[in-house]
Amino acid sequence: MKISRLLVILLLVIAVAMFLSGCDPEETANTDNMVENPEVIASSLATSTTNPETSSGTIENSKPSDEIFQGNMADFSIEMFKKTISNEKNTLVSPLSIMLALTMTANGADGETLAQMETVLGGDIALSDLNEYLNSYVNGLPSDEKSKLGIANSIWIRDTDNRVVINPDFLQKNTDFFNASINRSAFNEQTVSDINNWVSHYTDGMIDRVIDEISSEVLMYLINAVVFDAEWQNAYEEGYTRKGDFTDINRRTTEVDFMHSDERMYLEDDRAIGFIKPYVYNHYSFVALLPNEGISIFDYVSSLTGEDFIKTIENVQYTSVRASLPKFKFEYSRTLNNDLISLGMPLAFDSYNADFSKMGTTTNENIYIGQVLHKTFIEVSELGTRAGAVTTVTMRTTSVMIDEPKIVRLDRPFLFAIIDNKTKLPVFIGTVLMI
Repeated sequence: MKISRLLVILLLVIAVAMFLSGCDPEETANTDNMVENPEVIASSLATSTTNPETSSGTIENSKPSDEIFQGNMADFSIEMFKKTISNEKNTLVSPLSIMLALTMTANGADGETLAQMETVLGGDIALSDLNEYLNSYVNGLPSDEKSKLGIANSIWIRDTDNRVVINPDFLQKNTDFFNASINRSAFNEQTVSDINNWVSHYTDGMIDRVIDEISSEVLMYLINAVVFDAEWQNAYEEGYTRKGDFTDINRRTTEVDFMHSDERMYLEDDRAIGFIKPYVYNHYSFVALLPNEGISIFDYVSSLTGEDFIKTIENVQYTSVRASLPKFKFEYSRTLNNDLISLGMPLAFDSYNADFSKMGTTTNENIYIGQVLHKTFIEVSELGTRAGAVTTVTMRTTSVMIDEPKIVRLDRPFLFAIIDNKTKLPVFIGTVLMI
């Protein structure tokens, strides 16, 4: 009996010793060193899934997959871009900015108005899930000193009368998921100044004005700002910027500055060629796609899908590329009402039939979207890229009546994008028709 007890004790001691031997101090030290590695930090940030605390607790198993979100977001990005492309001037939109501003707005919609907005924004993803996906995606986007991506949201509410009672749940959702600041104001000249100062601050001065005055029908502004400022991973060397001819959309030739470099990532599909040029820390990259001779930029864009865009980038060829990129800088502004209506959400803009009852309640007025304004800025130079975007959703009220080396020389119109390297989704996407 004593021998049996001793045997049991001996076995327990051996088991404890084996367990403790797995906790190697050197392995712990190596793990700490890995966290300090910039590449590991980038990977960690890119896969972050931080979510706000909600009353529902954890995400249900029925939630669509990340791949579905990525695909739907890509589809929205390209379709929104198609709606905004111009035949006469350069184009630049931030699908992410538009998505965030409109999803905040959708949190106040109900009924068929909500159904239409859900379909346009999330495809087959319900708004409750879209809120969580966007929160996780935005919190996972890395930002560093030399590769900055900043995102800010704000809601500005008229605070002069009791015509409308704002639903606290609407404000809470946008605070929880989008970290939106809530501002109640008299909607006077000071408010105009405050909103424009907010926009200028969160776009690093690239966009300094979105409103000039506020009419009496305006109830609320929902605003998103996105700023991007990154240095190239390999900056253009001195002496590698030379004059060259760029043929614009009207077949006029202009002498411009071309930045020449040797790149390693070549893109090609059956209709275009291009290259990828990464920014420092490899969080984000610049993508350029030049339609083949005989294919216009408009025909190329019109046939493009979200799946095509991501597939072209994923099929990158690692080879020598002699790339010539023109320096360019421009601003872009567009009202997106008609674009969004044509994508399938007309009710949100219907002054009498829009249903934003989850946003607030009124006595004898109806709440609807009066305007969705999108403004962007971009500058591409030898050092890197600076870009800013603002999307402003203006909510109005109206009296209720009864009853959006390979050789790649970008010397003619081309498409460009700034993508998040992990998901390949475009943070910005545009065209250069003229310089």
